[in-house]
Amino acid sequence: MADNKNLLAAPCLQQLPAMALLIIMLLHPPPAAEAQPSPGYYPSSMVTPMAFSEGYDNLWGPQHQTVSQDKKALTLLMDRSSGSGFKSKRSYRNGYLGASIKVQPGYTAGVNTAFYLSNNELYPGNHDEIDMELLGTVPGEPYTLQTNVYVRGTGDGARLVGREMRFHLWFDPAADFHHYAILWNPDEIVFLVDDVPIRRYERKTTTTTFPDREMWAYGSIWDASDWATDGGRYRADYRYQPFVARYQGFRIAGCEVGAPTSCRPVPASPAGAGLSAQQRDAMSWAQQRAMVYYYCQDSSKDRALYPEC
Repeated sequence: MADNKNLLAAPCLQQLPAMALLIIMLLHPPPAAEAQPSPGYYPSSMVTPMAFSEGYDNLWGPQHQTVSQDKKALTLLMDRSSGSGFKSKRSYRNGYLGASIKVQPGYTAGVNTAFYLSNNELYPGNHDEIDMELLGTVPGEPYTLQTNVYVRGTGDGARLVGREMRFHLWFDPAADFHHYAILWNPDEIVFLVDDVPIRRYERKTTTTTFPDREMWAYGSIWDASDWATDGGRYRADYRYQPFVARYQGFRIAGCEVGAPTSCRPVPASPAGAGLSAQQRDAMSWAQQRAMVYYYCQDSSKDRALYPEC
């Protein structure tokens, strides 16, 4: 009889550790994912979204570009034959320029979905450029957001002098739309994701390190297999075509080239220039959590080419 009682009790004893663990988990749940901090300043809210055709035209690949019925959204496609791109109707000497973007999930290695400022058509071989590029990936690995600045031809020719800062964002850019914006003023460039400053590039020296000539805004999807994903290790695989990039929430504010001298740049913070303490805290959060590469920390770079570091 005693043996039977022990046999009956054994399963109950075996369940105690699991039950205790459950109680501990209920009393002490794991910490929740850290929420995106508030920057306290939302420049996107100060700029009314425009219809695509109000601010932009097709630049290339028109057969791979579709505007929504309400004219407010744009879909770009890339397949083996071509990608597609668009360009702002006007050029700017400063401004806040942004768009909400959603990229494709799954295998997207080699695919570059970009929103950027450039004057490469006006100054071929000696152009300026400010980039935000969502670089495709392989399943199980995150997209990379690359920010970059080229000045006076450093993005032309065989020897590129890039100023890259890269991020694995705190969200999945293929799951929903997020707003990517460049705030370019005479003394600073601020890269923003959903109004959170992720990078501030300031004018420290001469025009050799800071772009100060007029630029247009561009968007595109194109095959950057040679370098985009793990340095070119993974390339675009057209068995997964077409690759799709969706844009909406187009916002432009700033001074066009022909604007009067009284035109003032969009302020980077409530105080005007620079970032507020709350914005700096939000940027520190983003960089500590999400930054995976910064050119000034790359010991392989020739420091003589980067005096701002």
